[in-house]
Amino acid sequence: MAAKYHLKKASDGQFHFNLHASNGEIVLTSELYKAKTSAMDGIESVRKNSQREGAFEVKVAANDKHYFVLKATNGQVVGQSQMYASKATADAGVAAVKRYAGDAPISDDT
Repeated sequence: MAAKYHLKKASDGQFHFNLHASNGEIVLTSELYKAKTSAMDGIESVRKNSQREGAFEVKVAANDKHYFVLKATNGQVVGQSQMYASKATADAGVAAVKRYAGDAPISDDT
C-alpha cells in the first residue's frame, strides 16, 4: 500500500484529513476545516511545509508522551501526530511525514 492522504467529512459537516504511511498507520492529522476547499489547501500546505527546514516541532504532552506538530511559515499548525512513547519514535514519525507528504495522492472519502 502506498502512502496516501484521506480526506474525510466529520459528523458535524466539517472536513479534515489524515496522512497514512505506506503501512496504513496515520502519521499526521489535520485540524478541522469548515470548507472542503480549505481542507484541500491544508493538504497542499502540508506538502510544501513538510519539506521545509524547521517546520516540525517535537513536544512532550502532560502524560510524558511525545508528539510533533507541523507548522506553516506563518506559525499556524497544519498537522499533528499521534502520541509516541519516546522522542526517538516521534522523530521517526517526522521522518515518515517528510518522506511521504510531498507526493502522496489524495483519497476523497467525503
